[in-house]
Amino acid sequence: MRRFDDRVLHLMAHSVEVPLALSNLAARGQISAAHTHITRHLALEGSRLTELAALAGMSKQAMGDLVDQCAAWGLVERVAGLHDRRARLVVFTPTGLQWLRAFELAVRQAEAEFRNEVGEQVATVVALGLEVYADGNPVQPRQRAAPS
Repeated sequence: MRRFDDRVLHLMAHSVEVPLALSNLAARGQISAAHTHITRHLALEGSRLTELAALAGMSKQAMGDLVDQCAAWGLVERVAGLHDRRARLVVFTPTGLQWLRAFELAVRQAEAEFRNEVGEQVATVVALGLEVYADGNPVQPRQRAAPS
């Protein structure tokens, strides 16, 4: 996963789709795979900080720090919730939506490169394994028959 995330960030650092200031941050290693948790998990209509943290498997405080950084870069902002004005939502800014589109393109390219490198069958097995792993339902090893 680390290699995949590094490749996605490399592609984003060199993408004409990414705003120049953000591609410079990515190229200098200022944007890390941790920051992509927001990109991966933030709903288009916005998400609460606690939801983002839970989806990313992070503490609320750690996610808050990432959101603060991404807000400083102009990717996201905090707004009042529509139904509950006390609730704060994290939403993409217009620049953040550009970043999201570039991220999606970079992920598709990295996935295609991975499939090309390891082959379609291996890539499918890896994808299925990661899906099971992400769901938290580990595959139980088969029991071996006792020797006779």
